Amino acid sequence: MAFRYFSKNGKLLGVGEANIPLSNIEYSYGFGVYETIRVANKTPYFLVDHIERLGESARMIGLEHPFGGEEVEKYVTELIKKNEVETANLKMLLIGASKAEDAQLFIICLNPLFPDKKLYRDGATFITYEYERAFPHAKTLNMLQSYLAYKKAKEAGAYDALLVNRNGSLIEGTRTNFFCIQDKNIFTPREEEILLGVTRKAMLKVALDNGYTVQEGDISWGEIQNSDGAFITSTSSKIIPVRSIDDTELKSIPDSLRDLMRIFDEFLGGCAGKME
Repeated sequence: MAFRYFSKNGKLLGVGEANIPLSNIEYSYGFGVYETIRVANKTPYFLVDHIERLGESARMIGLEHPFGGEEVEKYVTELIKKNEVETANLKMLLIGASKAEDAQLFIICLNPLFPDKKLYRDGATFITYEYERAFPHAKTLNMLQSYLAYKKAKEAGAYDALLVNRNGSLIEGTRTNFFCIQDKNIFTPREEEILLGVTRKAMLKVALDNGYTVQEGDISWGEIQNSDGAFITSTSSKIIPVRSIDDTELKSIPDSLRDLMRIFDEFLGGCAGKME
């Protein structure tokens, strides 16, 4: 579906008017933050959580702006209605400026790219890439290394790259959060090293509500090989099992992970886009 309108600072405009001047040094230098929001059945999922993280990302890099949370919610609602959106991904792009009042907020509708269904059945392949993001909690426009890692993964025929820190621990994907699982115990990398994904937050809530435990710490190759399995989460993919990392094949996808995937899908189908 071709979406005809986008939002710029709350004003609805035709997509043909969408532009960022080449002279915009803040955009050129990556001084901006963004969010991607899933829309299903006309409902933006976890909208408040995404808007809060957008604001927190901006705060972390010193990006001042005039947009309040309720104001941004209104912009999103108006854009969904104007474009008659049923299913889409919304991208919110907040670009800084030398003055807070000159910051710009773009919201655009994109056709969603759903992962192949066989990835949920068989799992996805990954490579590793050594890189630590400068502001791990901020979802910034400075995505060069993540882009290069993702490009390398695609060249290798993999779904994504898993980033490895200086200590050799796996921390996250270029666009995803990473976990191991042993029985009903979920292991997540240290929160100070990763982007605190909104889908990650929702998945952990659902897991805890259904008898799973969560443990935070370093995830080394040893932990991965001793676990029953591994998986990733993101807005677009929900939960996808990991089949292999580099040349290492993981064990078959455990029942505890299959159950978690089912429970999470049921939650998404009945939560009306709300975390609580």
